[in-house]
Amino acid sequence: MANDQTNKKIFLKRRLNNDNATEMSFIEHLEALRWHVVRSGIVWILSAIVIFINIDWVFDKIIFAPAQNGFITYDLLCKLGYKLGVGDSLCMPPMNLQLQGNTISGPFMAAVSIAMIGGLIVTFPYLFWELWRFIKPALSPKEVKYSRGSIFWVSLCFFSGAAFGYFLLAPFTFNFLANFSLGSVGAYKYIPTLDDYIDTLNNIILGCGISFELPVLAYILSKIGLITAEFLRKYRKYAFVIILILAAVITPSPDWTSQVIVAIPLLLLYEISVFIAASVDKQKVKEEKEWS
Repeated sequence: MANDQTNKKIFLKRRLNNDNATEMSFIEHLEALRWHVVRSGIVWILSAIVIFINIDWVFDKIIFAPAQNGFITYDLLCKLGYKLGVGDSLCMPPMNLQLQGNTISGPFMAAVSIAMIGGLIVTFPYLFWELWRFIKPALSPKEVKYSRGSIFWVSLCFFSGAAFGYFLLAPFTFNFLANFSLGSVGAYKYIPTLDDYIDTLNNIILGCGISFELPVLAYILSKIGLITAEFLRKYRKYAFVIILILAAVITPSPDWTSQVIVAIPLLLLYEISVFIAASVDKQKVKEEKEWS
């Protein structure tokens, strides 16, 4: 009996020491975070360097493409209009958008901006993966189980939003602004700057990419119990007003067409979020019944 009691005490002591060994101090957490940030920064910079080396092709084929008449969206919308029997109502007017610069370093700084933002977009899944690796040790096994596939879904939502902004919202925005005129005597000549064009495109792509993360955010908040499907249904009308305001902020152009284009998918994403929250609520009820 004495030996059994002694062995039990030794086992409990070793178990306690092992548990304490897994605890990280604040400095150790900072050290771990530092290496995650370093790796993320290296991958981001390498991607930016590759884009910068091919900056001419990237600018001609990707950055400036939505402002050219031959962009794929214009052709598809025009063909869609004829197939729907509405004629050329979906065909956008041609535009001749020219960009100007007013600083010596303008082209170089624009190239750096394109490379950095482009590198951020391209490496988004890896950056999120590094963030996930840093957070994962603090999660319980149950939370890790529920978060499986999060990197895929977060990346999918982000790229879907970015593609929506690039292929649909950006052409509408640039076409509207390029063909908008002030007065009838030709006193004002519209020649946007290079920086203004790039900033507008970046805001559209990143804004839509982040906005499309709404279902993922709803899933996380539902899992931790901050929101429920009933809560989302109750405040649906207020959410719709906020979405309309958000659409007006995301879209640089003041025309209602661009704002509607952004508002409709956001409203659909909200309804998807309600469905996701309802699924989470049902899962919680099922688990409570199994435990009871």
